[in-house]
Amino acid sequence: MPLALGVIGLGRMGRFYARTVHASLSSARLVAAADPKPAARASVRAELGCTVFADPLAVVERPDVEAVLVASPASTHAEIVIAAAAAGKHILCEKPLALTIDQTKDVLAAVERAGIIFQVGFMRRFDSLYSDAKAAIDAGCIGRVVSFKAIGRDPDCPPLAYANPAYSGGLILDMALHDFDLARWLMSSEVERVSTEAGLLVCEQLAAVDDIDNAVINLRFANGALGNVEVSRNARYGYDVRTEVLGSHGAVMVGNAGWGRMELLNRAADSPADGTPHFVERFGSAYRLQLEHFFDCVKRNLQPAVGGIDALAAFKIAQAATMSWKSARPVALAELEISASV
Repeated sequence: MPLALGVIGLGRMGRFYARTVHASLSSARLVAAADPKPAARASVRAELGCTVFADPLAVVERPDVEAVLVASPASTHAEIVIAAAAAGKHILCEKPLALTIDQTKDVLAAVERAGIIFQVGFMRRFDSLYSDAKAAIDAGCIGRVVSFKAIGRDPDCPPLAYANPAYSGGLILDMALHDFDLARWLMSSEVERVSTEAGLLVCEQLAAVDDIDNAVINLRFANGALGNVEVSRNARYGYDVRTEVLGSHGAVMVGNAGWGRMELLNRAADSPADGTPHFVERFGSAYRLQLEHFFDCVKRNLQPAVGGIDALAAFKIAQAATMSWKSARPVALAELEISASV
C-alpha cells in the first residue's frame, strides 16, 4: 500500500513535493496538507484535491497520515517535527532542522524518543552526479583528498519575508548548509575550523533584515584537508552550483562544464613531450605580451600597467593570509603596518 503522506508548508518546495507525490510516485499518496496562507491552500486544494488545513497540527494529528514532509519556513521546523515525532509519524524535514544548536538537539532527542524514521532534506546526496563523484573518491580514483571547493549562487535577491534570518536563518544557514553537508560527505571528515568573510554588496534591501548577500567560508578538516565555500544571492546570469574535490592524484568536478556533467580528472603526464613547463605551455602568449608591454614602456618612457605598488599589495595579502594560518584567526592587513612600526 502507498504510504499516506501529509505535506506541511505549501510554498515553492512544499508545492513541488506535493505535486511530485501526486503525479509520479506510486510509493506514496498525498492525503493532507497544511499552510497558513489561504491562497496557497486554495491553490493546492483545487489542483491536487487533497484535504488542506491552516494548522499543521491538524495534519500531524490525522490518524490516516503515516508520514509528514516538513517544508514550512525554517523557523517552524523544530516545533512541527517535535509534534510529528510525538504523534508517531515518520518525517522528512527540509534543512535546517532549527535555527539554534539547542533547538536542533531538542529535535533529535524527540526523534530518538519516538523511534520513528527521520530524514533530512540534503537532496544533493541523491543527485547522480554527486553520487558518481562520491563513488570515484571512495574508490581512490583521485588519491587522498586534499581540498574541497563549492560555489552556490542564486540568480535573484530573495524577498525580505524569506531572507529574514528570523525565519530562514540567514544567507549562510539557508544556502551554505547544503555545501557543508557535501563537504563532510565527500571528504569523509568532519570540519574542525572555519573562517568567514561576508558582506552586503548588491541586495541593499537586505539591510532591513540585517542580512548579507555574499559570503566566503574557509574550512579546515580534521583529516588535514582544506575547503572553501562561496555563496551568493546575486548571480544575475543564472543559478550556479559547482563543486570540486582535489586529491593527491586527480580531481572530481561537478557542474564546472554545465549542470549535467561530472568530470573525473586523472593524473596528467609529468611534462609536455618537448620539456616545456606546464605554466609556459598554458601562459606562453601572456609571457610574450608581458615582454612586449615592458619593452614598449621603456621605449615610450611610460609606467607599466603592473608595478611595484601592485607587488607590495599582493605581498601584504599573502603575508596576512600566512599570519592567519599560523595564528588560526582572521588577520587585518592594518596589523602588518602596526607590527612593522614597532
